[in-house]
Amino acid sequence: MELNTIKPPRGARKKPKRVGRGRGSGHGKTACRGSKGQRARSGPKSSRGFEGGQMPLQRRVPKRGFANIFRKEYEVVNVERLNAFEKDAEVTPEVLGDKGMVRLNRDGVKILGGGDLKVPLTVRAHVFSKSARQKIEAAGGKAEVV
Repeated sequence: MELNTIKPPRGARKKPKRVGRGRGSGHGKTACRGSKGQRARSGPKSSRGFEGGQMPLQRRVPKRGFANIFRKEYEVVNVERLNAFEKDAEVTPEVLGDKGMVRLNRDGVKILGGGDLKVPLTVRAHVFSKSARQKIEAAGGKAEVV
């Protein structure tokens, strides 16, 4: 084998079809578009979801409910996870963010009552569940709304 004898494999070098260049080319007359119909015409193609005049799927499917644009989405933390802090520590959303317990890209932090709290803490958050507030106060800490 020498450099002057190397060839690309068969079918690796394909030229694009030159359509609409006369009958002798094999792609003349209708230029590979068939005859008539929406796809044979020039100009913009049909929009996404268009089904040729049939009622589109997104309009046929029944819809229920609504999306409340004023809904608040909270990052949630269970009381049990607060055992990671030292006694009498002050727990704020920023501290929780630094520890990697929450992301601070939502509407606030909500403390839920899952598990047991064994350490007295001062917890500052945007919202507390009733059971979380009781468990924090039972452990000798404070629950303060930011």
